[in-house]
Amino acid sequence: MENDFDRPIEKEQIAIDTKIERVFSEAYYIGRASTAKGTVAAYIPELAKADASAFGLYMMHENGGSLSFGDFETRFSIQSVSKVIILAASLKYRGFRGTFDHVMMEPSGDAFNSILKLDTRSNLPFNPMINAGAIQTISLLADILSFEDLLSFSRELCCDEGITLDEAVYKSEFESGDRNRAIVYLLKSKGVLMSEPQKTLDLYFKMCSLSVSARSLASLGLIISNGGTDPLSGKRLIDSEHVRTIKSLMFTCGMYDFSGEFGVRVGVPAKSGVGGGLVCAAPGMGIGLYGPSLDPFGNSIAAVKAMEHISEKLGLHVFDY
Repeated sequence: MENDFDRPIEKEQIAIDTKIERVFSEAYYIGRASTAKGTVAAYIPELAKADASAFGLYMMHENGGSLSFGDFETRFSIQSVSKVIILAASLKYRGFRGTFDHVMMEPSGDAFNSILKLDTRSNLPFNPMINAGAIQTISLLADILSFEDLLSFSRELCCDEGITLDEAVYKSEFESGDRNRAIVYLLKSKGVLMSEPQKTLDLYFKMCSLSVSARSLASLGLIISNGGTDPLSGKRLIDSEHVRTIKSLMFTCGMYDFSGEFGVRVGVPAKSGVGGGLVCAAPGMGIGLYGPSLDPFGNSIAAVKAMEHISEKLGLHVFDY
């Protein structure tokens, strides 16, 4: 099958500025040096097999240039980064109101798998970037899109035909997913779930089990950064008004209950996953990172440290403009 990374580039590929190259190289080594400070996710047994010392960094620039370091081609499970794709699909097929009549847009301040506020403060999940919100959002799609439809959409957004379902991770998700089962049935008990619980949950588990790389996440970040259009092919993949919503929720909610601090320190729209992935939509570039050693919030330690350095040295913070 043809690899979308080999898609035609309409613009002349321009070399990356030497300062940018130096900063990314420094960030890679800073990130790799921090991997020993975290631990891999163990609550999903298959994720516990990851190499905690691994770290990969890939940057795609809007001019067609790119930078790669370390384990940037290593395949890992997308986990919660898939929530960006799920939200994009819901906005595309259900529209803004058809999505946000069923899920809120507020930071939760709680762990990604918490049900506390859902049980005590609101019938609707606080945002689509936590488990409850993503499960609710995918229930909007479960009766109109198949997994194959969402897989095709994921491949398109990540410009990666090599994305597949990691069967081992999917099985591990299914066998260890009691917290997510509690969430889906709590949503059902409140009368807000929009599809059958098991159908919804199966689709959610599969989307979390997609096999991606830092390079494919960089492509996703670049398309979001570029307003929903692939700058290399010129193809529009997400409506610009939907991109604004996606970027806003990534910025305010994308790093779980570390989102506020990440917003202050790094200041770019981002989404993490417990598989070690991090996608960032920075000005003029998409950045994909992989480091399965996690901090207590479930974010890649290496990826966060690397992004702090990159943002500071290149002035990427959105409020620096």
